[in-house]
Amino acid sequence: MRRRELLLSTASLGLACAGLPALAQGQTYPTKTVRIVVPALVGSADVFARAMAQRLSPVLGQSVMVEQKPGAGTNIGNDFVAKAAPDGHTLLINGLPLVTNQALYANLPYNTMRDLTPVIEVAEVTNVVTVHPGLGIQSLSELVQQARSDPNKFNHGTPGAGSSGHLAAELLSVKTGAKFTHVPYQGNAQATNDHLGGILQVGFVNLPVALQFVKAGRLKALAVTGSRRSALLPDVPTVNEALGLSDYELVGWFGILAPAKTPQEVVIRLNAEINKLMRDPGFLEVIRGAGGDPLGGTPAQFEARMRRDEARLSEVIRTSGAKAN
Repeated sequence: MRRRELLLSTASLGLACAGLPALAQGQTYPTKTVRIVVPALVGSADVFARAMAQRLSPVLGQSVMVEQKPGAGTNIGNDFVAKAAPDGHTLLINGLPLVTNQALYANLPYNTMRDLTPVIEVAEVTNVVTVHPGLGIQSLSELVQQARSDPNKFNHGTPGAGSSGHLAAELLSVKTGAKFTHVPYQGNAQATNDHLGGILQVGFVNLPVALQFVKAGRLKALAVTGSRRSALLPDVPTVNEALGLSDYELVGWFGILAPAKTPQEVVIRLNAEINKLMRDPGFLEVIRGAGGDPLGGTPAQFEARMRRDEARLSEVIRTSGAKAN
């Protein structure tokens, strides 16, 4: 009996000691500059990242910088962070491509759910179905009817394969049979310019990008892709309302992730500090000013959302036959 008690005591002591390095790391983190990697060109993720960096630097006691690593549908930046040291000094901000790229690209050098650790959801951003005013299309039902009768008639552009705009179009195709040719761009700027110029007849555009052009009459808003109307465009119906559907919903989101095996204490510290920002009026103003809805919450909640969207949207991709191109 004494031998068994001695073994148990020794094992307990070993477990306690094993946890000390991680605990110490959580207490001393960060020890150098923290980087937030944005895997795309200027857009909502960049706006949110810079607002966070500005406010996290003083509370973390180290510089927090934003670094853009765009390309390959965000895969370059995703892979960079997945392979970074798991110490919390290299973070990623990204959205739906994290959970859709596995179905869109062959032989990715990383796996999101294996190689990255969710820290916190930052914001949701809905999309707007838009058309160039020169088309004369006045409703989503009219657009769908024309896109069904002539599958090669309409092009739409997005910041890349797997983006919320790309998936919004594919989901609409699955639900209605309407066909839209996807043209991927490196970021929103050129895609928006081509849509404004009529080169791209249709858009599934992030609300913050579309808003100013809709209000100026340079784009016609037909519907929003969320489950409820946007307070910023209260007269624009949802896709469900416009088409008499009940199960169409595609909302983009952005969150912070760290490399897998980042100490749990570091993840908890980051989660706590960013959750505090969700009560900062200045930070909330930045998110809402960019057309986003603030989120926050726990790492587990973020992971659950990622897994749910991965299953749902991977099926949409398979059904539609969408590929990165």
